[in-house]
Amino acid sequence: MFIYYILSAFGGALLALAIYLVTRRIIMKGRRDEIIEKAELEAENIKKEKILQAKEKFLQLKSEHEKYVNQKNSEIKDTESRLKQKENTLNQQNAELQRKHRESDAIRENLKAQVEIANQKAAEYDGLIAQATRQIESIAGMTAAEAKTQLIENMKAEARTEAQSYINDVMDDARLNAAKEAKRIVINTIQRTASETAIENAVTVFNIESDEIKGRIIGREGRNIRALEAATGVEIVVDDTPDAILLSAFDPVRREVARLSLHQLVVDGRIHPARIEEVVAKVQKQLEEEILEIGKRTCIDLGIHGIHIELIKLIGRMKYRSSYGQNLLQHAREVANIAATMASELGLNPKAAKRAGLLHDIGKVSDEDPELPHALLGMKLAEQYKEKPEICNAIGAHHEETEMTSILSPIIQVADAISGARPGARREVIESYIKRLKDLENIGQSYPGVVKAYAIQAGRELRVIVGAEQVSDTQAEKLSSDIAQKIQNEMTYPGQVKITVIRETRSVAFAK
Repeated sequence: MFIYYILSAFGGALLALAIYLVTRRIIMKGRRDEIIEKAELEAENIKKEKILQAKEKFLQLKSEHEKYVNQKNSEIKDTESRLKQKENTLNQQNAELQRKHRESDAIRENLKAQVEIANQKAAEYDGLIAQATRQIESIAGMTAAEAKTQLIENMKAEARTEAQSYINDVMDDARLNAAKEAKRIVINTIQRTASETAIENAVTVFNIESDEIKGRIIGREGRNIRALEAATGVEIVVDDTPDAILLSAFDPVRREVARLSLHQLVVDGRIHPARIEEVVAKVQKQLEEEILEIGKRTCIDLGIHGIHIELIKLIGRMKYRSSYGQNLLQHAREVANIAATMASELGLNPKAAKRAGLLHDIGKVSDEDPELPHALLGMKLAEQYKEKPEICNAIGAHHEETEMTSILSPIIQVADAISGARPGARREVIESYIKRLKDLENIGQSYPGVVKAYAIQAGRELRVIVGAEQVSDTQAEKLSSDIAQKIQNEMTYPGQVKITVIRETRSVAFAK
């Protein structure tokens, strides 16, 4: 009985499985038919859509093709029209050429007839000339060749006499007009070249807002002023003048460094010896950059190009130098303009003259080879930086210290003389005063251990700053006596000169 139930259950399970499989197959077949039908429908829709797109594309291409064909047909018609027009023009020109050809044939025939007539008349003329020549020879008793030779000799002698007379007249006229023409050129040049003749002094006024700032500049027991004077070499005069401090020095560069340093210190507000030294060093570097910029701007203003960068620096330094009280850069610019004007009047190259005029005094601002005269030193520098030989010779010969080999040389010499001869342009006393102060400083710097030497108070005091490691206190005392003795023996000066030797010891350490 138990086995019967098991077999019945097993048979029922097999039957159920068979029913499930049959049913699943029927369902799957139905779904497959449905999917196939749906896919066929979608394929039909896609087919219709693609056909529509193809038709649209075909219509678009057809439209573009028709448009292109119409455009080409229009261009062909235009070309045909132009060709027909050119053909008509050529036909007209051909007809005109044929007409002119017929006219030229007629003219040619006419000319041939006239030439034949002229040949006949020329033959008759030659016969008459030969007959007349035979008659003249029989009357004169000489042949035509002999008469011709005698006539030529007579004309040569007469022409030679007239030519010599003309040459003498021209030479006399040239001698009379040469001086007048030279004066005209010089006067013209001076009138066309305007220039200021104000002389720079040796004092710069630094304006301040209040006496409080003046006190801060002085510092406790004057330490700030002493630090500023030691760093710049400028004498700082603080007196009762309201809202102003005087900066006194014969060297304009030092005065400018002191003025700019004071300006930065006052604006910044921090005024003490360490800050002063830092600002002075910074300003000196800025001034070097400004000097280069001044040189470049001067060359641009004068229209001069291709000058070496070292020469441009020397040109910029001219602004802070003077020659007999006359600003050197202003003098060089004036000489350049005068030389260019004179060269133009004489039919020479004004650009070369302007270049030589600008560079003629560069030897005065160079520190190289101070024993050479400034003209020869300037020529040496110009040769070193590849200036043309005519420019170099004009620089070296403007004081006749070398032979003039260029036509520019006398022009630069005259232009330099004109610029220096303007009323008020120069002052001999200023130049001798500056030379005396420079000689004072050179004597101080000639001793070992000296770091800096500054002449102040119009040359009545020489401050000598020495290195503490190299010079002791005892040596400093002896150094001041030695310098004083050397100044007495080698220089001429009014009154007396005070020699102050400054020796200070600094100990510097860094916390890291």
